[in-house]
Amino acid sequence: MIFKTAGIEGAFVIELEKIQDDRGYFARTFCQKEFEAHGLSTSLVQANTAFSHRKGTLRGMHYQRAPYAEAKLVRCIRGAAFDAIIDLRPGSKSYCQWFGVELTADNGRMLYIPEGFAHGYQTLKDDTELFYLVSQFYTPQAEQGVRWNDARFNISWPIVTDVLLSDKDRTWPDFTA
Repeated sequence: MIFKTAGIEGAFVIELEKIQDDRGYFARTFCQKEFEAHGLSTSLVQANTAFSHRKGTLRGMHYQRAPYAEAKLVRCIRGAAFDAIIDLRPGSKSYCQWFGVELTADNGRMLYIPEGFAHGYQTLKDDTELFYLVSQFYTPQAEQGVRWNDARFNISWPIVTDVLLSDKDRTWPDFTA
């Protein structure tokens, strides 16, 4: 795996190191030793998959409050998505900054999201599926979110008209802190 800083402390874009031959390729998507060498959480307790039928579907911006904050490792396994994170760690040098990256089934990139970040993504193709590992169990009473188009963050979403959102994601409040 090739770890590239995402420009926000603790967040990484991880590219696959593919071993290829005429059959295709083999690549590692997680290695405890490599993650530990980069100071990343290796406590993975849950695996999730999310499928969206329609291009323009947006899910986010979600996080869990401490002590249930989650680190995540996200990969697109079908289609394409724009994955975005916001640093909500008080005292962080990159507090309230966002970062986005295109994850596709073809590019194989992954995004490592540290604890204390809001996370969301928008599908860029129909029939897109993401797979992600998380470091904490889902805890409904710790769930929180901020509005996807909160002017404080000004995320540059690729699709801004005809966005498909859940009622919950549409009504998250603006961030205050």
